[in-house]
Amino acid sequence: MLRVGRIPYINCYPVYGAIDRGLVPLDGALVDGVPTALNARMSSGDLDLSVVSAVEYARDAQRYLLLPELAISCDGPVQSVMLFSRRPARELGGARVLVSRSSLTSVALLELLFAHVWNVRPEFVAGDAEVADIGRFASEPHEARLVIGDAALRLHDAVEQDSPWPTLYPHRYDLGAEWKQWTGLPFVFAVWVAQRSTPVHASMAAHASLLTSRDWGLANLPALAEQAATTTGVPAARCLDYLSGLDYRLSYPHLAGLTEFFRRLVLAGRVPDGSLAFLPAA
Repeated sequence: MLRVGRIPYINCYPVYGAIDRGLVPLDGALVDGVPTALNARMSSGDLDLSVVSAVEYARDAQRYLLLPELAISCDGPVQSVMLFSRRPARELGGARVLVSRSSLTSVALLELLFAHVWNVRPEFVAGDAEVADIGRFASEPHEARLVIGDAALRLHDAVEQDSPWPTLYPHRYDLGAEWKQWTGLPFVFAVWVAQRSTPVHASMAAHASLLTSRDWGLANLPALAEQAATTTGVPAARCLDYLSGLDYRLSYPHLAGLTEFFRRLVLAGRVPDGSLAFLPAA
């Protein structure tokens, strides 16, 4: 039986929702983990197929095959990858910026934005990007922090309500929107990959199940938004707006954004030069 990785954030609900409900069969066992945990388990061969950070694919492309037509991406604001800052980003040179231990892609994108858009070099410090504790954040010695996933949605929602956040962090940057403004391209945060060593027929069957489940999810976003609201405490209407703003395909424009991101990472010495390789389509 295949071991199939799944990120427990609500942005994966549209891909796994029908599988979770027993509407689409998956010949495999689901394994939950934050992005870096799934990256590590794929890298060690402990998983056969998984959603991973886009950077994980670029770091070890010889190990993986991309699953066609499946990704988590945005073409503008993403809402769940946010930089909250006490000062404008261009004034953060030398300042402490807490970054996620859980998402390679978000951190790599933030570093590129600081280097090429905001033109400053802060001090990056690993922190917890999934905690939405205002009191804890206020007591930490930093000027800005990257917040990802469901926590970013909760904090983004809190900013629009009566809370200390607008005063504590008056400057907020949506990294999907910043990338779009910089390059004019969509941004791909996560992709699904299979081990090259996994039997192709098994990977293709799992891929077909994921695509069928995704299509069901996209047709039933209001139900998934209600589930997401229960999980996060964010209003269902806001969850629906968030899920509707994501794209779960890997079309030519998405591939253009992905390859541009990889090109810039290669130039920065962050990943080896390589090329995209795909699992055969079913």
